[in-house]
Amino acid sequence: MSLNELPGAELILPGLNDLQNDEANTVGSLLVAIAATRLTEAGLDVPLEHLAPEPELILYARLQDERDDAYLYYNALLNSLNSFCNALELSYKYMPSNNLIM
Repeated sequence: MSLNELPGAELILPGLNDLQNDEANTVGSLLVAIAATRLTEAGLDVPLEHLAPEPELILYARLQDERDDAYLYYNALLNSLNSFCNALELSYKYMPSNNLIM
């Protein structure tokens, strides 16, 4: 299964790319930082050295500066993140070779 097919991939995969390019404060990279342990345990290579400290707080503060509906949007982003993690964990668990394709 391709990672692009997982729900929420449009947020998480660019976030992984951002982290690989040392960009720790994008919405996607902050979402990856929030779930870094979970994503790593499910088989993704997350560049841990580039993670923002307290990504939940940084993300919410950023959304408050940019949007009137920060609370609703923040929760929607976390739901997308959770959907991606759930699908990734199921893919990893049931994939015979445990190899995921980007």
